[in-house]
Amino acid sequence: MTLAAPGTGRLTRTLGPRTRRVVYGTPGPAEIRDELHHTTTVDLAHVVMLTECGLLPKDAAAALLERITRLRADDFAELYGTDAPRGLYLMYEGHLVAELGADIGGKLHTGRSRNDIKATITAMRLRAELIGLLGEVQRMQGVLLARARAHHGVPMPVYTHFQPAMPISYGYYLAGIATALDRDITALRQTLDGLDRCPLGAGAVSGTDLPIEPARTAALLGFTAPPLHAMDAVAARDSVLRALGAAAGAALTLSRLATDLQLWSTQEFAFVEFPERLVGGSSAMPQKRNAFLLEHVKAKAAHALGAWTASASATKSTPFTNSIEVGTEAVSGAWGALAAVRDSVLLAQVLVSGARPVPERMAQRAREGFTTATVIANRLVTQGVPFRTAHHVVGAAVREAVEAGERELTGITLPDGMPADVSAEVPSLSEVVAAHDRGGGPGTCAAVVATLRERLAAHGARLTAHRDRLREAELRLDTAVGDLLASGTARGEGR
Repeated sequence: MTLAAPGTGRLTRTLGPRTRRVVYGTPGPAEIRDELHHTTTVDLAHVVMLTECGLLPKDAAAALLERITRLRADDFAELYGTDAPRGLYLMYEGHLVAELGADIGGKLHTGRSRNDIKATITAMRLRAELIGLLGEVQRMQGVLLARARAHHGVPMPVYTHFQPAMPISYGYYLAGIATALDRDITALRQTLDGLDRCPLGAGAVSGTDLPIEPARTAALLGFTAPPLHAMDAVAARDSVLRALGAAAGAALTLSRLATDLQLWSTQEFAFVEFPERLVGGSSAMPQKRNAFLLEHVKAKAAHALGAWTASASATKSTPFTNSIEVGTEAVSGAWGALAAVRDSVLLAQVLVSGARPVPERMAQRAREGFTTATVIANRLVTQGVPFRTAHHVVGAAVREAVEAGERELTGITLPDGMPADVSAEVPSLSEVVAAHDRGGGPGTCAAVVATLRERLAAHGARLTAHRDRLREAELRLDTAVGDLLASGTARGEGR
């Protein structure tokens, strides 16, 4: 088999081997399969549309579709090891021309450019990554809410400035992480919603004068609309930046969760224990029991942050048109970063599920940290004592307890001059947690969980709608391709 000449008409030579390796890499079977799977999905939709618009005869369409589907069925094995002097796409197109002739293979590229193809593939790939990531982040929120409900009655201290502050519950803490993650889910979903327009049809930069129907290819590929503005469609990859930013936000939320869990699982805190399946030992120190998976959760956020920075830097100050900096370089780091965030979410799911609070230790540290002090002051306020006076009275009582070597408040002696009917009792931790039922405090934990569960169900329904739309589009494309193949076979038999 002889492939088409490497020239382009205007150009008669291609890049040298070393330069080509830098620009296009040396794709192996896996890379060929991945890139050409997306490319040929676009091709199938494009061929259907061209045929319906009268720009491609049905017999030529059937020949193209038959050859493309055969390549896909064999994972493009015929192309392994084929020289690609101008990249994979033109190597693949050259193969079709060589196999089918210029009158058929050469018509595939009618009404489009590598620019809008590449933008479309990026959108499709990003859409798939976001759907997968969203599914896992929603599962993560479900895990958090389930554990929050199970542990809403386990009192513990909350810390500010690394010092014990007030009593909350372990379940309330987890519900707080779930609340933050809800906003991350919203950001990811909005990014996914923004991938509604298909770039195909934008051509090289300004659309085309050929009578194509971009809305048809958009529908066959699972988008809701064709390009609004051709130049924007090929110039912009801001959806990648938004995806990385939203993914980084979720990863940052989980990194903060992991930081707390790692601190709380130390012997010094001993608030949380992990089963052996979630810890590791040391190659040198026999006693070690390391919650090392939490360090992976914390670190993987860096991949998304780094990829966002690299993408934004590559895009900055580029002309607003198709460019390698934006379409290739700014996108290249996104896929590994999104995969890293997804891995972080998967690890966080099992860590939160497996973590077991130690209620006795949590309660002990809440008492030893004098965390009921603010509530005692507030109760003095309800008896007519000015807050600042109450603050000083309770603060003095804490100081006296510390100086006396006491580890918790057992009572408060009110200073002289206080009205006789004023009292200051030390409430229990559970009583304090339940009493904080305003302003979103731990007393509202059940209501918080209920609200977030409703929102999670709504997020899930929207994600299901996205998946259903893609499945329906895939069925439409399969049906249209099948109909054209059958039509081409029938015409061939008729002859």
